[in-house]
Amino acid sequence: MVDMSVRVQAEDFDAGAEISRLRLSRPDTGAVVSFVGQVRDLNDGEQVSTLTLEHYPGMTEAALENIIATAKQRWNIFDALVIHRVGELKPTDEIVLVAVSGAHRGEAFSACEFIMDFLKTEAPFWKKEQTPNGERWVEAKISDDAARERWQV
Repeated sequence: MVDMSVRVQAEDFDAGAEISRLRLSRPDTGAVVSFVGQVRDLNDGEQVSTLTLEHYPGMTEAALENIIATAKQRWNIFDALVIHRVGELKPTDEIVLVAVSGAHRGEAFSACEFIMDFLKTEAPFWKKEQTPNGERWVEAKISDDAARERWQV
């Protein structure tokens, strides 16, 4: 069994290889669900040439580990993996991979969506976009808070 895994890194990742590793880690795995987020070239109506992600080392990893632990308590999943990039990224660069394995797809889908919703609102990351009008910090979105709130018990 693969331990739950969190990696915050500047380097790119191979989503296919990471998902395959998770898939092959247990012979009783029946489902692997994943989400890959990438940099868009347009946000809030403005062109984006770069996105710089900053984080609070140690605190960020602990927050992500806590989110995975909560998902494992709520759903019957085997493992979860979160890889989140930091530093300067360009449009189409991958930002984040969330992958969840389990015996059945329903549990894995729910856990993957939960992890991503909480990552967006609970993990200490800050985003700065470079646009034709200069740099700007990306504000938290009400829609992200609403997505997180639907998981409250």
